[in-house]
Amino acid sequence: MTTTFTLHSPDIPAGGTIAPEFESDMFGCGGRNESPVLRWSGAPQGTKSLALTVFDPDAPTGCGWWHWIVVDLPASTTELNANAGTKGSTSLPAGARQMRNDYGIFAWGGMCPPPGDKPHRYIFTVHALSVDKLDIPDDATAAICGYMINAHTIAKATFTSTYARAA
Repeated sequence: MTTTFTLHSPDIPAGGTIAPEFESDMFGCGGRNESPVLRWSGAPQGTKSLALTVFDPDAPTGCGWWHWIVVDLPASTTELNANAGTKGSTSLPAGARQMRNDYGIFAWGGMCPPPGDKPHRYIFTVHALSVDKLDIPDDATAAICGYMINAHTIAKATFTSTYARAA
């Protein structure tokens, strides 16, 4: 029997617009920097752990912007609660690690596109991994995390939503 690996959020509509409370409170943005509820199901047989990423490919950096990276989620995990991405979160499953994002913090970093820029795409992805834990140091860069996650991904579920700030 084949199952479909899916990811969704009751807070952020796939293909829709992200609400302002998820906007960053850093870099001149005035949001509440809250991380959304995320739920998934159908991870394939052979999944040994999971990783979650939130990425903006439209950031004016030449290489996008990593907003959130969580690794070493137990394979049995099917949900992250609202604000699981706070710094030092105690609501993440045991053993899970928040890695440094492009804000330089080990937490959720909300949306913060330049004022007046076109709506940016935010790609939410849960990765089913072939390893129990990723062999990366706690202070690994987002690029190293992305590389190691992709090297061990056996399946992934994703959705994309957009966000823009007024000029």
